[in-house]
Amino acid sequence: MTETKDLIIITASCGKNLELSENFLEKSNELKISAEILDLTTLDIPLFNPRIHGKENIPNEIKELKKKLFKIERWVICAPEYNGSIPPILSNFIAWLSISGDDFRNLFNGQPIAIATFSGGIGLELLTSLRIQLVHLGSQVLGRQLLSSYSKPIDTKTIQDIIQRLLQMKKIKT
Repeated sequence: MTETKDLIIITASCGKNLELSENFLEKSNELKISAEILDLTTLDIPLFNPRIHGKENIPNEIKELKKKLFKIERWVICAPEYNGSIPPILSNFIAWLSISGDDFRNLFNGQPIAIATFSGGIGLELLTSLRIQLVHLGSQVLGRQLLSSYSKPIDTKTIQDIIQRLLQMKKIKT
């Protein structure tokens, strides 16, 4: 049986946000927190299309990931800003997770989540859009967020603070 992790770090890029995720993992390990990275760019998930896909056509990979995510108490999502919003790979993943059950909010409802970005641009539009979407799904999104870029390097003290704040949060059971 695999060990249940305290934290999952979901990354929506194989570039700077993967590096950011690795920083979160490294800091988690230093703090003796059981964590792992879920790199969405390594998954082979089809583009969700409601005309083609429905609750009866959910990929097995999504079913397995949803089971796994249900067991993990806290999440960090690291994503780049795409065209002033959420990257398509993350939007697609959230869409699949939200349709794979009777209640589109069931996985997200009460879930403690921190958000972070390394963006070529400002990155604030991503963080705002992602926060709005996650709150709509019922998540508890940590007030502090991490915004980094080429002109604003990743701050490991902020990463540590975010992890420590996230650890104080518990999933709200409904």
